[in-house]
Amino acid sequence: MSARIKKIFEKKEKKLVTFTTGGDPDLDTSLEILKIIIKNDIDLIEIGVPFSDPMADGPTIQESSIRSITNGTKLNDIFDLAIKVRKINNEIPIILMGYYNSIFNFGIDKFVSRCSETGVDGLIIVDLQPEEDSELYTKTKDKNIDLIRLITPTTDEERLNTILNNASGFLYYVTITGITGQKSADLKHLQKSINTIKSHTKLPIVAGFGIKNRKDVEQISVFTDGVVVGSSIIDIIKKNLNDKNNMINEIDHFTKDLKVGVRK
Repeated sequence: MSARIKKIFEKKEKKLVTFTTGGDPDLDTSLEILKIIIKNDIDLIEIGVPFSDPMADGPTIQESSIRSITNGTKLNDIFDLAIKVRKINNEIPIILMGYYNSIFNFGIDKFVSRCSETGVDGLIIVDLQPEEDSELYTKTKDKNIDLIRLITPTTDEERLNTILNNASGFLYYVTITGITGQKSADLKHLQKSINTIKSHTKLPIVAGFGIKNRKDVEQISVFTDGVVVGSSIIDIIKKNLNDKNNMINEIDHFTKDLKVGVRK
């Protein structure tokens, strides 16, 4: 397990995780947003690797990927972003979230080496199934980089055991079926699912998808070890593309409010 991820989950408080797409709306502003997020004591940061066909993502995050790609963001730019984050804060875990094609095209060995060199702690590869990730898992394990697995509301116990095999860092529970930024979680089903997962593993469980505001954070963090908020932050970016100062200010206030929710 990544030392940073292990350390953050040793603390008893519920964790707040933010997601932003690297390079959205541009690389400089993307870094400014991450600086604000770090300043507001967010526990972990997910940086999305922009991809031309992000099938698991809703329109909000798809558009953020398009904005980033249109501005010329490449995978090496995401690594440069990680380096800059590490210069600001060497403790906060950095998770890269993306699609396997980006890794394959870059080269698996090169990708894992760059993750290690730039201080990346974990990977969430949304379209890579456990049966197909043995090569990546072996290489990331050698570098103490966690390969974080996704669990959905439709995952049965047999499938759960397959997912848990070689899982590390924490588990990412998808609270809804479908794509990011859509609908909201069914709390009763969520609680039942989380309890089932906890009966099979001691890994921390972080919930994401459909978590939009402080109220969602408060309700869902009761059952989980942490929550991820992404689409709502990216909505603020989209709304303020012509006013970067207001964009930063809104993200500042919003993430502060989320942090209050997760600590209740």
